[in-house]
Amino acid sequence: MKAVNNLFCFLFLVIMISCSEKQEQLEVEVFETSASGNKLTKITEFTSADSSSVIKILPEQKYQTITGFGGSFTESSAYLLNKLSKKNRDTILQAYFSDEGARYSLTRTHISSCDFSLSNYTYAPVEGDMELKNFTIEEDRDDLIPMIKEAMAISNDGFKIIASPWTAPPWMKDNKAYVGGKLLPEYYDTFALFFSKYIEAYKTEGIDIWGLTPVNEPHGNGNNWESMHFSPEEETDFVQNHLGPKLEADGMGAVNILGYDQNRAGLKEWVDQMFKDEASSKYFAGTAIHWYESTYDFFPEELQYAHNKAPDKYLIETEGCVDSEVPKWKDDMWYWSKEATDWGWDWAAEGEKYLHPKYAPVNRYARDIIGCLNNWVDGWVDWNMVLDKQGGPNWFKNWCVAPIIVDPDNDEVYFTPLYYTIAHFSKYMRPGAKIIGVENSDENLMVSAAQNPDGSIAIVLFNEGNTSKSFKLSLEEKTIDITISGQAIQTIMIPTKN
Repeated sequence: MKAVNNLFCFLFLVIMISCSEKQEQLEVEVFETSASGNKLTKITEFTSADSSSVIKILPEQKYQTITGFGGSFTESSAYLLNKLSKKNRDTILQAYFSDEGARYSLTRTHISSCDFSLSNYTYAPVEGDMELKNFTIEEDRDDLIPMIKEAMAISNDGFKIIASPWTAPPWMKDNKAYVGGKLLPEYYDTFALFFSKYIEAYKTEGIDIWGLTPVNEPHGNGNNWESMHFSPEEETDFVQNHLGPKLEADGMGAVNILGYDQNRAGLKEWVDQMFKDEASSKYFAGTAIHWYESTYDFFPEELQYAHNKAPDKYLIETEGCVDSEVPKWKDDMWYWSKEATDWGWDWAAEGEKYLHPKYAPVNRYARDIIGCLNNWVDGWVDWNMVLDKQGGPNWFKNWCVAPIIVDPDNDEVYFTPLYYTIAHFSKYMRPGAKIIGVENSDENLMVSAAQNPDGSIAIVLFNEGNTSKSFKLSLEEKTIDITISGQAIQTIMIPTKN
């Protein structure tokens, strides 16, 4: 009888352990976008496969706080929306800003014209108008302002706006032109006033500007479209002694000034100057970066250096897109194929060609955003939200790709795979989320994780390979087996109740 009792106790213990293991399965929701056709599709069944891969989530390891994800309001995008039917215009804005859509939380726009404008213009057209009495944002009333305000009406959580000039008014520059040249020192105060006037004018329209950059791409752009050159020393002087004090004096000190606003490879010399001492760094809220030095290499060492130089400041990717390409119309596979090039494919110096390979557009975005998040970047902003089948309009014919492509003549809209790729982050990693630790045993999977303010955890994975991969996801004592398709990006949501 004792042996029977022992056997019963053993079987009971096995059953209890088995039940306990079942109770310890991690509850998740999984969404996938893939070359095989998933588009933020909810996945509920996984093909079981033997795998030793483990992805362990470590919420006790906390890193940067997420500022947001999103795209840019440009005159080109706003102009195209005006040419579409009300139904399609609303479809696009809902897709970007509604709770059912991508929930964009961080955006950018241009101050005066840029290449993605229909023509050159400035808000201060009258030469010698030192007090900017003729300042006007009239040029924006037909397109940019209505687009921003409609997006604001759709977004329940709201979104931040970073505004950047591509140039000062030409009459303030040494070459008196929209393209190239430098801001003359005698106009530093007037250009600071220009920003103050802009912030006030947009506020009057009901639009708050969250952040500014002193100029887009201070190294210039090869003298092709609107640009203005600043050295690190010149921009720091402008912010420290003119722009920062002016905004502070005008009650706009809460507007965040982000320095630099160009490619990551040049970060070191800029942050060294911007954050040289307490006086130089006082008015800089952080650093803005672009990805055009390479859309393949995300420059982790430079990002780490910038963070370490100013660990309490923002580090935000303010612009990136697949440039020098005409978008493919309703051809999803092109966006997953290594056929796209960027400017460097043709124009980079021979020793830098390796930074600009043919590379799939989805791969560029997924790899870059995850790489940025894992190296202290707290915000990531795409370039144009909407472009046409040519990759414009663009007055310089500098064609680029956008997540949503439209044919205004036939009132058609195409959501490219890039739209869904960005949404994997913007929809699920919310402002205020903390990037948290991840142990990943599979070097061929890119992973980043964030814990949202409500306690939920969002994990984004990217499988660049052609074959599916299985892995065990672990959080504390709970696990679950998950499979990600080949050529796929996946968001795994762990609800608070876990």
